[in-house]
Amino acid sequence: MSMDMDVDVPISIAPSQGVNGSVTATIFCCDCGAPIDGTTAIDAKCYDCFKLTKDISQGIQREATLHFCRDCDRWLQPPSSWVTAQPESRELLALCLKKLSLNRTRIIDASFIWTEPHSRRIRVKLVIQAAVADDRVMQQALEVVYVVAYQQCPECAKSYTANVWRASVQVRQKVLHKRTFLYLEQLILKHGAHRETINIKEAKDGIDFFFSARNQAEKFVDFLNSVVPVRVKKSQELISQDVHTSKKSYKFTFSVELIPICKDDLVALPIPLAKQIGNISPLAICYRVGTSINVLDTNTLQTADISAPVYWRTPFATLADAQDLVEFIVMDCEPIGPTRGKWILAETQLARATDLGVNDKTYFARTHLGGLLHAGDSVMGYMLTGTNFNNPQFEALEASHTYSSRIPDVVIVKKHYPNRRRNRKRHWKVKRMAKDEGELLPKKTDQERMDREFEQFLQDIEEDEEFRQGVQLFKQPAKKKQVDEMSMATTEDGEDGDAPHVDMNELLEDFDELTMEDH
Repeated sequence: MSMDMDVDVPISIAPSQGVNGSVTATIFCCDCGAPIDGTTAIDAKCYDCFKLTKDISQGIQREATLHFCRDCDRWLQPPSSWVTAQPESRELLALCLKKLSLNRTRIIDASFIWTEPHSRRIRVKLVIQAAVADDRVMQQALEVVYVVAYQQCPECAKSYTANVWRASVQVRQKVLHKRTFLYLEQLILKHGAHRETINIKEAKDGIDFFFSARNQAEKFVDFLNSVVPVRVKKSQELISQDVHTSKKSYKFTFSVELIPICKDDLVALPIPLAKQIGNISPLAICYRVGTSINVLDTNTLQTADISAPVYWRTPFATLADAQDLVEFIVMDCEPIGPTRGKWILAETQLARATDLGVNDKTYFARTHLGGLLHAGDSVMGYMLTGTNFNNPQFEALEASHTYSSRIPDVVIVKKHYPNRRRNRKRHWKVKRMAKDEGELLPKKTDQERMDREFEQFLQDIEEDEEFRQGVQLFKQPAKKKQVDEMSMATTEDGEDGDAPHVDMNELLEDFDELTMEDH
């Protein structure tokens, strides 16, 4: 713009004609002297001068406080609700605008101004609009700074306080080992079913899960019903009652009992039940536990499923569990033809490992592992000859004219790898849930038993690909860290000959342990 102006030249104050012949300028601005229309001017000032003297943002606070819970990453939405909002999201912007009192102004535009993430400040730029006369509207931009204050939400406060739960799920299984609970723990971790718990506590024969609401416990019970065969009982306890409003407060307890049969257990089915589920041989092994019990007759490769309602109508106990397995050496193995999926029926001649070099006693047995066994291999099985079982179903088998002659000497369960080193290192790991052991701290003998059970669980993961599908395996980090044994178990693989191992392609990255130094 040219600055060459003769200040002595007179300026005409006559009304200038507009495009349509209308009068547009009648007076001069009292501050800057610019010609303006006096009929529309406010306080005899032009619009630019009026903006310098009028502030429509009066009454709108320039600073406010936002409350943030660091435990659950939620923001307080007054008066008492807590909402989840990501940084610089529309939800957080709406929360910030609700903290302002606009005083008959309206917001035209709002946006975040970048700040350092650790500054605990949120800056928002606003463009507001307000009416300053009957037909004149004014806009103004301003900046509001929000201070982030830490405050614990009621749900997180309850999680750190004892006896504030409203619903609990008591998971129990009346067995002498924790193999099923180890697998159930991995299923819970894989699907994130424990996220809404406020506490997880070890109990005798099981685990207790505590929740702050009844619907959360019911959701967890539905998850258990979808992965394992269970029986559920519900009870409630009256805590308080308001006689004036008839409002009552209850605590709910769900008792979830798992079927006391685990993978690789030997079972003797009641003869009527065996006929009902497909006329299978009553003496069978449990090869899988899913939403029902899957049993296998190793003499014929016939399988059957026993659902939870069917089991609880005619319950039966295990004849022998994994602790009773005996090691045998395969002297001869000959497949005889029938196959079922990965199973091949074969006839084997076995010798007990402890009898080698002592006597020449051998045993004959049929097995479903004909595709895996060769002469000289080791297997784990149940010794029935010379063993006394205090079991009414097995006594009924011995007394039966149909099934007494079909009881084998040995029932082979799985292949054994004696050359596999103990306490070897693996290149993968599984995570564990953080549980409150309370007063049930394990003794030294109990801890050794728990370590053996967990090692057996890891071997089952390596040997059974189908069993491995329900478990999340993570890569072992290069730098081994000292971690609590009950919170995380870590291992690495070594060279163990023909022993099964986990493929590296099946492992997941553990992002919880990544640091700034990881590459």
